[in-house]
Amino acid sequence: MPAIPPLVAGDRMSRDEFERRYDAMPGLKKAELIDGVVYMPSPVRITLHGEPHIFLDTWLGTYRAATPGTRAGTNTTARLSLDNEPQPDALLLIDPACGGQAQINPNDYVELAPELVAEVSASTASFDLNSKLDAYCRNGVREYLVWRVLDRQFDWFARRGHAFEHLVPGSDGILRSEVFPGLWLDSAALLRGDMLRVLDVVRQGSASDEHSRFVERLAQARG
Repeated sequence: MPAIPPLVAGDRMSRDEFERRYDAMPGLKKAELIDGVVYMPSPVRITLHGEPHIFLDTWLGTYRAATPGTRAGTNTTARLSLDNEPQPDALLLIDPACGGQAQINPNDYVELAPELVAEVSASTASFDLNSKLDAYCRNGVREYLVWRVLDRQFDWFARRGHAFEHLVPGSDGILRSEVFPGLWLDSAALLRGDMLRVLDVVRQGSASDEHSRFVERLAQARG
């Protein structure tokens, strides 16, 4: 039986072939298929990726813990379409049992678009804000977050119609999700590494009336 060729950045292939080659490379940590093209990120550094990544995960995980009916993941493959299979740094979705738009297939992969995806972007900034942004938007992701570490900027895009638009913070400087009530972020605190403030704000959001109503709607949908 012929050997399975390895994945090579820049190769073009179908999603089935991408998964076949990925499965044959157990030592590979991350590869993505965007519009039929293979992308394989370089090894990551702690200051430019590892630490910002865990900050995002902690923030989303805190919201997830307070919000039954949602699910969150880190470095989770999302099978968006036949030629798009990214592995976002973090994602948050409404549980399919509660009416979410994504599904979990029998092999435990996320199928279709999660409601929210997030990327930590240093050397990949141009990729995350162009090819990947377009792919996420076309395939139905409703909110897309990009932390541009080198630029010290945080972009939160909300899908309106067929395009992403920047989410505008409130007069208090807080960004508030349009899809997940109570998912609040003090992006200035996040950028300066003040996680105590970040977590305090998301806990305030999780204690809000809008969040309580959202949790009730999810419970009713499940029931």
